[in-house]
Amino acid sequence: MDKTRFGIFGGQYVGETVMSALNELSEEYEKISSDPSFWTEYNELLQKYAGRPSLLYYATKLTQDLGGAKIYLKREDLNHTGSHKINNVLGQVILAKRMGKKRVIAETGAGQHGVATATVAALFGMQCTIFMGKEDTIRQALNVYRMKLLGAEVVAVTSGTQTLKDAVNEAMKEWVARIQDTYYVIGSAMGPYPYPKMVRDFQKVISAEIKEQIFQAEGRLPDIVCACVGGGSNAIGAFYEFLENKSVRLVGLEAAGKGVDTDLHAATLTKGTQGIFHGMKAYFVQNEQGNIAPVYSISAGLDYPGVGPEHCYLRDIGRAEYYAVTDDQAINAFEVLSRTEGIIPAIESSHALAYVLEQAPKMSKDEIIVCNLSGRGDKDVAHIARYKGDMLYE
Repeated sequence: MDKTRFGIFGGQYVGETVMSALNELSEEYEKISSDPSFWTEYNELLQKYAGRPSLLYYATKLTQDLGGAKIYLKREDLNHTGSHKINNVLGQVILAKRMGKKRVIAETGAGQHGVATATVAALFGMQCTIFMGKEDTIRQALNVYRMKLLGAEVVAVTSGTQTLKDAVNEAMKEWVARIQDTYYVIGSAMGPYPYPKMVRDFQKVISAEIKEQIFQAEGRLPDIVCACVGGGSNAIGAFYEFLENKSVRLVGLEAAGKGVDTDLHAATLTKGTQGIFHGMKAYFVQNEQGNIAPVYSISAGLDYPGVGPEHCYLRDIGRAEYYAVTDDQAINAFEVLSRTEGIIPAIESSHALAYVLEQAPKMSKDEIIVCNLSGRGDKDVAHIARYKGDMLYE
């Protein structure tokens, strides 16, 4: 069995220079995977710095209003830095330190991964550079300021569509140019092996906690676990410990933007085809010539033309389901949760909440749906206000 793949997906489609770095990274990750001292350091930071375990919150009012299944929210938005991204970054930066690297780089879309990387780099006293599409620096200006405040250099990428795809391109170029002293902290469960597996392993704490917490609260497993999907890190983290529990439906929600029947979407698993990009084989939104096509979503974190290889595999074997949610549906969910529970969710997470609003009323009151709230939404308030015609500027 090829350990670099999930079924036919994944692999290491990179040049010779990067392959050398990936081999080094793979060897180091295999070492620390069985090193108790690594996991002790990692778990202590998760608890004492990131604030884990995160809450599993029973959304009483939302449940009553919808009149169907019990709704629980996994509150990753309450983690230090405001999202699930800190789980992965802590693990990768500890690994970078053990490899003797002095500098970390990262790509970011919504800015949550960039903020988490800048935060942990500050904690460990490492140089940090974040690559971000220029378009995303505008719609996520608050997070750009946060990264700079934390001591990071933020590079606004002006190539291509000036979004997450282009930020990944530039980060990979930078990694190749300074591979001796630089560690690339990939933020999602994507890219060449070992990144998809490594990011999943650092994020699976989410599903491990959900399983323990829901047993304490309800004495049984949930019927549905759902999460938004861009590259797929929060979703694979929420799904992983339930993969063997076939009674639990695993549902990923990707960005339909203006609609999957238009060219303005990022619905990779709904409309994409198999291809190779960013070092992996996966589903991508491509044109008729097989080139990566421009994608669109109101959510910078979901505005990516591909998806991690494990999600591709789970879809093809039927273990997980994936649906697309439009901008308007996500914004409605953003507003409903804010007004109903007093929780402002990230616009990324709001895609998963939109599914909850649609699905929960169809379920019985004895059933349970868990939604992974991947991040907080204060970063999105000004952008959504402008989208709705309110000229609010940060």
